[in-house]
Amino acid sequence: MYKAIFFDLDGTLLPMDQELFVKSYMGKLAKKMAGHGYDPDALLKGIWAGTKAMILNDGAQVNEAAFWKVCNSLLGRDVKKDEGLFLEFYQNDFQQVKDDCGFDPRAAQAIRQIKEMGYLVVLATNPLFPAIATQSRARWAGLDLEDFQLITTYENSHYCKPNPDYYREILEKLKLKPEECVMVGNDVSEDMVAATLGMQVFLLTDCIINRENKDLSLYPHGSFPELLDFVRNL
Repeated sequence: MYKAIFFDLDGTLLPMDQELFVKSYMGKLAKKMAGHGYDPDALLKGIWAGTKAMILNDGAQVNEAAFWKVCNSLLGRDVKKDEGLFLEFYQNDFQQVKDDCGFDPRAAQAIRQIKEMGYLVVLATNPLFPAIATQSRARWAGLDLEDFQLITTYENSHYCKPNPDYYREILEKLKLKPEECVMVGNDVSEDMVAATLGMQVFLLTDCIINRENKDLSLYPHGSFPELLDFVRNL
């Protein structure tokens, strides 16, 4: 019946304190770009506005285009012309953010075991980042990029979590039905919303985010041992 297991990344396969991660990431980016004529406060406002545009994206354009359109408009300049500087940041400074994230070897072990069970595996991380940043974070978690049938990034996605259309787009790309898939994540609002489409869900509780204080008994939940037992019993 089930063919694919979707995994969130941040706080699921890669343990992290979300606020600490964002503070470190944004701080390093602002510092890098300040050396190239960018006002740090204005740049961060532009980035947050672009991020909001991606979250509200209605599918008319890829998230990347939605981000740069709003960011450029707010800053009054074509920031994307400095894409090489951003690429340099992700190749170098961004790698230091790894120190502000945790590591759990059970994550890569779980992916390997689930693949051995015959499932397709998707890295269904909220596509707010360029591929280079997403791939870096996956490697920080000890993951092999080749294990994933698809990795969502801002270049290849037209929606963001918690919009159910984010999941619909993945299903359409991989020609899968909701009832053939399981979504595993740590964010009750962003990841468990997949259940509204008819997908099975599993809430990984190690770095749980439950902003709306929902009843956790509504979802199968636990850590990696419970997840593997859950998948074995599908």
